[in-house]
Amino acid sequence: MNKVFLIGRLTADPVLKSTPGGIVVSSFNIAVGRDFKDESSEYKADFISVVAWRNTAEFICKYFSKGKPILIEGRIQTRSYEDKDSGNKRYVTEVIAENVRFLPTDSKNVLSTHNESVLDIEDFEEITDTDMALPF
Repeated sequence: MNKVFLIGRLTADPVLKSTPGGIVVSSFNIAVGRDFKDESSEYKADFISVVAWRNTAEFICKYFSKGKPILIEGRIQTRSYEDKDSGNKRYVTEVIAENVRFLPTDSKNVLSTHNESVLDIEDFEEITDTDMALPF
């Protein structure tokens, strides 16, 4: 099974492009914080390459921008190509985004990478049986 979940922040505004066949695509990077400190007692981040196709790419480019938190569900893909300048074979590993989700952006820094939960319990309210009349 090839399934990946990432929570991070976009490192730049995503850009929508089209293939010669007219399929829309967006390639971008997200910074994903590590949950441990390095030798200098600082938290570091990994910069993960992500590719989104079609409706997912359009959605990301419309609603997300640099610095915005994002949850990506997808799969890891590896591919290779020949470098135009040197003719050497290059290998690329990237995440293909299949689903994306918004994450809250408040001053509490809910995207903590220090083994804390992603959402603060104060962000939820209790629902009773009388509240269960859902409109759908």
